[in-house]
Amino acid sequence: MNFLNIDDLTREELDDVLTRATDLKERTARGKTAEAMDGKTLGMIFEKPSTRTRVSFETGATQLGGHAIFLGPDDIHLGHGEPVRDTARALSRYVDVIMARVFDHTDVVELGEYATVPVVNGLTDDAHPCQTLADLLTIRERFDGFDARVAWVGDGNNVCQSFVLGAALVGLDLVVATPEGYGVDDAVLNRAAELGSAPEVVTDPEAAVDGADVLYTDVWVSMGEESERAEKLDAFSRAGFQVTEDLLNDQLLMHCLPAHRGEEVTDAALESDNSIVWDQAENRLHAQKGLLTYLLA
Repeated sequence: MNFLNIDDLTREELDDVLTRATDLKERTARGKTAEAMDGKTLGMIFEKPSTRTRVSFETGATQLGGHAIFLGPDDIHLGHGEPVRDTARALSRYVDVIMARVFDHTDVVELGEYATVPVVNGLTDDAHPCQTLADLLTIRERFDGFDARVAWVGDGNNVCQSFVLGAALVGLDLVVATPEGYGVDDAVLNRAAELGSAPEVVTDPEAAVDGADVLYTDVWVSMGEESERAEKLDAFSRAGFQVTEDLLNDQLLMHCLPAHRGEEVTDAALESDNSIVWDQAENRLHAQKGLLTYLLA
C-alpha cells in the first residue's frame, strides 16, 4: 500500500503504526536494534529542502538495518527530462520503498500509481501525513491516548489539513483558528466529517485556546509562498495570531518546525517549559520507523 494521506490508514491501521512506533522507540532507548529493513533500501526524493524529514527517514532506515539514498532535484529527472511515471517504474526496480518530498501533490499520486513498491508522502503542498503521525504519537504519549483538546492557531496549510484528518481518525477534540481567507479547504473538512467529525472552526485565536490542552502552530508563510509573504504577515499579525506566552497560558505548545521565531511564535514561548516541540520533532523518527515496518510487513 501507499501512504499519501493520513486517511489512507484506517483507525485500526493507524493504531498499529503508532504502537509499532512506541515499541521501536522503547527498543532504541534500551539500545536494542531492529532488522525490519535488513537488506532493504529506501529511496528518498527531495524537491524541497528539509532537516527533519531527511535526517529522520535516513536515520530510521539505518536503525532498522536498511539503507537510504538521497535523491535531490539535481540527482534525478523527476518531472523534468523524465515523466514521473517512468521515475516510479525505474526506482521500483532498485529500492523497496520510495519517500517523496515534493511540491505538487499529484506527483506523489502518480508515483504511487506507477510504482510497484510502497510510496510515502514526505510532504506536498496539500498534505504532510508523516508529520501528523509524529503529532499523534506525541499527544498519545502525553495524554495516554487522545482524550485531549487541541487548538490549531495559524494558517490552514498542509500540516493543518493533515492534522485535521488525523484528529478525526482518532477522535481528538480539535478547534482550528485561522484568519478569514486562510482556512482549511472545504474538501478536507468534509473528509474529516466523514471520518468522524470535522473540527470546530473559528477566527479568534483566544477563543480557540480557551479550554485547550495543546496549542499547535506553524509558519504563516510556507515554502513556495514567498510572493505572499508581506500580505500574510500583515493579515496574521493584525488578527493576533502570534503565539506568545500570554496566549499560550498553561497549554502545551506544539510546532512542526522550522519555526520563524518572532513571527508565528515568540522565542520565549518556544523556549518555555510548556514547549514540547523537541519531543514532537524526535517522534518523526519513531513514527516513520513504525510506518516503514508496517508498509514492509
